[in-house]
Amino acid sequence: MTEPLSARARRGRTILRWVLVVFYALAGWLHLHSAHSFEQIVPPWVPWPHAVVLATGMAELLGAAGLIITPVRRAAGIGLAAYALCVWPANFYHAFAHVAIDGVALGWGYHAPRLLFQPVLIWAALYAGEVAGWPFARRRHA
Repeated sequence: MTEPLSARARRGRTILRWVLVVFYALAGWLHLHSAHSFEQIVPPWVPWPHAVVLATGMAELLGAAGLIITPVRRAAGIGLAAYALCVWPANFYHAFAHVAIDGVALGWGYHAPRLLFQPVLIWAALYAGEVAGWPFARRRHA
């Protein structure tokens, strides 16, 4: 269980939550609207790439909605963190296999931050979902 947050920390968590809601809602819409583009970065060992891309889009939309709904917020945070972990291999495949999306190859200026930021995104989902605390908070000693 995490310690109670200050008003400032609660406000920060709320802002982060809404940033993730917008991010995942847009990402979910893009996965559904432009599934063909996302299918190109699905690793070849993943079966049914089209269905997987559509499922990831739905997961993003449901996770975004879940972060808004207090009774399911914790589950949404855990789900989005698991989602971000599960799609990370596609990001590695995209980077190391030099996969071009619709003919556009993206360099390491795109891939390196994306790969390095994924653990932060995983933590952000857990924090926004009230599963994890702020890692740099001062601990109160009893």
